[in-house]
This record gives sequence, structure tokens and C-alpha cells, in this order.
Amino acid sequence: MQSALKATSRPDPAVDRDWWRGAVIYQIYPRSYQDSNGDGIGDLKGIVRRLPYIASLGVDAIWISPFFKSPMKDFGYDVSDYCDVDPMFGTLADFDALVAEAHRLGLKVMIDEVLSHTADIHPWFKESRSSRTNPKADWYVWADAKPDGTPPNNWLSIFGGSAWQWDTSRQQYYMHNFLAEQPDLNFHNKQVQDALLDVTRFWLERGVDGFRLDTINFYFHSQGLEDNPPLPPEERNDQTAPAVNPYNYQDHIYDKSRPENLGFLERFRALLDEYPAQAAVGEVGDSQRGLEVVAAYTADGKRVHMCYSFDFLAPEKISAAKVRAVLEAFGKVASDGWSCWAFSNHDVMRVASRWAANEADPAAYLKVISALLMSLRGSVCIYQGEELGLGEAELKFEDLQDPYGIRFWPEFKGRDGCRTPMVWEAAAKNGGFSTAKPWLPVPGKHLSQAVNVQQGDASSLLEHYRRFLAFRRQHPALGKGDIDFIESDGDTVAFTRREGNERIACVFNLGSKPAEVDLGKGSLQPLPGHGFSGQAGTGPIRLGGYGAWFGRID
Repeated sequence: MQSALKATSRPDPAVDRDWWRGAVIYQIYPRSYQDSNGDGIGDLKGIVRRLPYIASLGVDAIWISPFFKSPMKDFGYDVSDYCDVDPMFGTLADFDALVAEAHRLGLKVMIDEVLSHTADIHPWFKESRSSRTNPKADWYVWADAKPDGTPPNNWLSIFGGSAWQWDTSRQQYYMHNFLAEQPDLNFHNKQVQDALLDVTRFWLERGVDGFRLDTINFYFHSQGLEDNPPLPPEERNDQTAPAVNPYNYQDHIYDKSRPENLGFLERFRALLDEYPAQAAVGEVGDSQRGLEVVAAYTADGKRVHMCYSFDFLAPEKISAAKVRAVLEAFGKVASDGWSCWAFSNHDVMRVASRWAANEADPAAYLKVISALLMSLRGSVCIYQGEELGLGEAELKFEDLQDPYGIRFWPEFKGRDGCRTPMVWEAAAKNGGFSTAKPWLPVPGKHLSQAVNVQQGDASSLLEHYRRFLAFRRQHPALGKGDIDFIESDGDTVAFTRREGNERIACVFNLGSKPAEVDLGKGSLQPLPGHGFSGQAGTGPIRLGGYGAWFGRID
């Protein structure tokens, strides 16, 4: 592996280094996308097979969740070899072929880097736990027990229980923010940082265009190991962990979101800047200070390019007031930063079940909120199957794979419900995902929403996504432009997007009843091509239930 301290590439000034700003990124959960070899688990060759479909959507990039060697205790987010592909997903040659085909189709490739922790079978951890004096003894977070044998402090794991696990070899505790099988790396050790930057360079040299950085605000801990203070009940929320998890009872000021992280992120950005146009998006899990952390991590163009927090991934339903509050708060705390917005991913209940299920017309509701998402200032992540309107799968306890759901069942059913296989063909076995029994069941109710059912049907959600993404691409203001909100009432959201000489008014009705929005005086020219039928005369914009309107402001 090449040293992270030696540059091997020079930026090309002709390359668009700003491609990520306003990009639409399609997230692929590889276990569940397409099985190519009949073992019931999706793989890299399966992704290659479906890349033309992804390109047909009109997205800019793909983000592939982890495919590295792993014991799969947390389905790839416990890495045992950062620089190789797990055999269940294929080989490095398969990955190289994926990158080549994606680039041929005009798609950027982003991969999921899990830097905060490794698997407990990683060679680094095996060496670290072998003694207190070995060369990697300080590569993980170790601490002595209290005099009574209990853990060194009150820090909790997101997956339940203490964040500390006793190790009999060293007779010390090691820290794990997630599963006990996922020990946390010690970022205070410069050698650890160097090793992780070497890993990053390994994938950059293989042609990746960027990274999604898992749990980016968990990298550093306070070396003082102070107890986290309790969080008053009225300040608790379930943005980062489910409400049944006592993790929400603490104010996590010592175990994550530490200021020391800024220095490492600057080192990481400096490495990416050696390459033509590579970018990174960080996942920020902080229920109290999410926007502030995003602001710090994206400030001044010196750290990561963009971040996403859980503002629109939480159970709380989106509303006109919340959209404006979140976007305006971000504009204030991160005026020079950039966010990446999402409504679904592999860790949360699918938006079709979380928000749309109780609407009068769920399909129409999904169309208007997806158009809203793709019109906000920021980049966008679309989770596989979101473009089909797939809902959360109802699984039996015996079908669960996710240790998180098994631990907190039945109040919290885990993440398996959003990870069931993609459905391609309604009449095919397992929806065309696999010829074998899939690792998670394919819900029968998903089959009627398969790609081949919706393809070519202008009224379908799939074709709505294609149509709106084409519309977005035609109007740069929707991708990279500034945003200014317009006063509106009730369930309506109105704002302008402006970039260069282009200024577009965007109006949305998130409710089922007709609504009007007065955009004031000025010349408004309705824009075609987005698929909505809101009307504008000389007065207010008139919208039907779940309607939207777009117009050029001259």
C-alpha cells in the first residue's frame, strides 16, 4: 500500500471539481440489490448488471454500502480488511469492472468508509489486545476498570448497554460505540490516522470518485474519559437512536463530536485534494448538535465537502414549517457549508411507511415530497427502492438478521425492514433478485411495485423520478443555487432557487387539500417538464392536493 504522505496524482484544472455540489447520489445496499451467483446475497457483479437502470434514472453518482472483508456481525460495517472485497460480494477485479462500467455510463462511484471502528477479528485489533506493550497497543481505546471492576465511565453503546467490553487478555476494557465486536480505533494515535489515510489512498488509486464516511463524528473521544451528563427528558429525541434506547438519556459531549476531529478531517481533505475531483460526504449522528457539527465539518472548504444529519431521517414527519426551519438554521450556522439531504437510507424505516402510509393518496404524497427533496439547496441521496415507493417490510422475528432489532424487539424491530431485496420483475422468483432463498425475504406486497411494472407508465413513481431528475438537470439553479424562502401558510412550502441569471420559484403543497400561495408581484413564467399541474394566473399560485408548481422569475 502506498504511503498516504506521498502524492501520486495531480488535479486536472479542466475537471469539474465541484460535481458533488448538488449531485444526486443513489445508495446501493449491496446485499440486497442483485444476486448474480445464486447464493441469495447481492454482489458486485449484480450491481454491474443493474448499472444501466441506475444511469437511466438520471442520477449523478452511486454510493455503495460496505463490501469489504468482514465477519458480518453488522453486515459489513465491521471491517476485517479495508483493502479487499469480501468473497460473498466478489473480488477486487469485480470492483474494478464496476468502476469502469459506471464511469462509461457517466456515473461517479462513492464507497462507504468505516473508519471509526474495525471488526474484532481485524489483525490490528488482534495485535492490540495481545498485550499492553505491543506496537499497536494504543491503536484502540483501552481503559482500566474502576476499583470495583466496573467500566471506566457511563458511556453507552448505540446498540444497547455499556460502550465498554472487558478483555481478558489485557485485563482492560475496550470502547465500542456500536457492537462489542466493533472496537473503536484510537484517533489520538497519529499512526492510526496514517494507516486510515493509506486505506483511503488505496481506493482513490483504484478510481473511486469519493467516500461516504460512516459515523464521522464518532472518530474521537475525550481522553479524560469523563462521564456524559444526563440529558433532561424534554431535550431527548429519537433522531439518532430509537426512543426505547437509553442512549438518548445522555448528552454525548465526551464520547463523540469532539473538536479534535477537525484536524483529522483537514488531513483527510488534503489527501482528497491531491486527486482530480474526489469528494466526501460525512454521516453526522448527533441528536442535539447535528447542524452545528455539519457546519464545522464543512466549513472553509478545508474538511469534508458535505455532510448529512438526521433531520429528515427521524420518525417525525416532515412539515412545511420543519423544512423551512431546518434549511434556514443550516443557512445560519453553515453559511459556507453544504449539506446532503435524504429521506431514507439503510438504517431507518422507509419513508413510504414512515410518512406516507396515512396520507389520503400515498403515491401522490411520495411524488411531491421527492420533488421537494430534489429542489432543496444541497445534494441528495436516494436509497434503493425509494424510487419505487417500497414500504417497510413486516418481518417475523425468526427472519431478523439485524442484531439491533433482535436486541430491542418488538418495540424497535431493527433495520431489516428497509433492507429487503430490490424487486425487478413482478412475476420472477424473488422479484428477480435471486434464484435462491434471499438472505431476507422479498415481501409479496413489493412485487406489484417492481421495476418492470412501473417502467414506461407515465403515472408511476419510477417515471416521476426519471422525469423530475431530468427537469432538475435542465435547471442548474435547482442543483447548485442559493435558496430564499417565501412566506406561505399551512402545508405549503415556497422558495426561490437562483444560480447565475436563472431564478426559479418552487411551490409545494404537502397536504391533501387544495391550497394557494401568493408569490407577490413580478413576472412568472411556468416551467414545463416536471409532471405537476399547478396553475398560475395573475393572482396566487393554485395547487391541488399534493401539488407543486415551478416557474422562472424574469
